[in-house]
Amino acid sequence: MSPRTSNTESPIINTPALLTVPQVMARLNLSRSKVYDLIRTNRLASMKVDACRRIPDDAVHAFIRRGMGEAA
Repeated sequence: MSPRTSNTESPIINTPALLTVPQVMARLNLSRSKVYDLIRTNRLASMKVDACRRIPDDAVHAFIRRGMGEAA
């Protein structure tokens, strides 16, 4: 017999990791209010999933790259 495959499971391809505000705080070593300030001023991209704020991992990397460019 051949193994059964499920049509309900499909791999997620090229989906960016979505981070929580506490995860971004830890990665950037910033306070909660500073992370929300960066989001409010559009310096850090984010999205809302229902009542939850999520920040794409790519947005954190872009923020760091921009900051490194300003420091140079």
